[in-house]
Amino acid sequence: MKTIGIIGGGQLGRMLAMAAARLNFRTVILEPQPDCPAAQVANAQIVAAYDDQRALDELATVSDLITYEFENVPVSAAVRLAASRPVYPPPKALEVAQDRLVEKRFINDCGIATARFHAVDSQADLEAAFADFGGMGVLKTRRLGYDGKGQRVFRSAEDDPSGAFIALGQVPLILESFVPFEREISIIAARASDGSTACFDPGENVHRNGILHISTVPASVGSSTADAARAAATAILGALGYVGVIGVEFFVLADGSLVANEIAPRVHNSGHWTEAACVVSQFEQHIRAIAGLPLGDPSRHSDCMMQNLVGDEIDDVPALLAERNVLVHLYGKTEARAGRKMGHFTRLI
Repeated sequence: MKTIGIIGGGQLGRMLAMAAARLNFRTVILEPQPDCPAAQVANAQIVAAYDDQRALDELATVSDLITYEFENVPVSAAVRLAASRPVYPPPKALEVAQDRLVEKRFINDCGIATARFHAVDSQADLEAAFADFGGMGVLKTRRLGYDGKGQRVFRSAEDDPSGAFIALGQVPLILESFVPFEREISIIAARASDGSTACFDPGENVHRNGILHISTVPASVGSSTADAARAAATAILGALGYVGVIGVEFFVLADGSLVANEIAPRVHNSGHWTEAACVVSQFEQHIRAIAGLPLGDPSRHSDCMMQNLVGDEIDDVPALLAERNVLVHLYGKTEARAGRKMGHFTRLI
């Protein structure tokens, strides 16, 4: 029985460990938080920081291959592990996804449109970039930041950017132009080591307070837009030499064309619906891909709507369990806090 090492102990690692167990793999979690959600269902946990060299060497010793559940794993850790064990997705995917400026340039090099952007390394850079964008745009830290964190939105030329560079920590930033989109979609795609690919149907996403709220499948887009999303994801997978599942987010313009927003080199929140509406979920697909097994059929058997349970929305679970055609998945987190994802549910339509 082979062992898969998973860096990160949150809900995504938890669901990967569950999928791995169904396919007869053992899992070991590397995560500094004891009794993390993933460790509750895995075979073992190494309690240590993600960059702890002794812990990384231990993970390599006990694992046959290694993956990760989030994109802020130190690249140096992935490179160290890759010297002795297969690491999927490859460290290159982390390098691209961890820096929003690098990511945007990479996506453009793949022939895929993004919002206009400027690198911002000083207050002077910021003011020049704002002048180019008419005083509007979304200012983001280039590294780290998720679920709306590390961002500041300027909606009109009357918004004052003074002090914004200092307020965001005087770290490298990126200013992105607004995109006049009609809706947001994402696609979950997989690539195996033999180069074969499989794409789930695009989902339509609605965010609330910077956090994904609802994903609905099918998305309200035409077949040409859906095909373009699949083609873009496939191009990104190939350019990265990728193995595993990736999430790619897009803005959809009025004419149906796409502007890529970001990539996530991992299983993705907007793909949770696959566990209820497909025979093979995104989590099993990832395990299949990294373990050298055939990719599963990504087609769905039902339309559906997936919704995150955030904070005290966990209190809605008894009512949800009383409904027909609803799959509830809770993450094993003991404390409900504002903005914290406690679980999700998928309603088949």
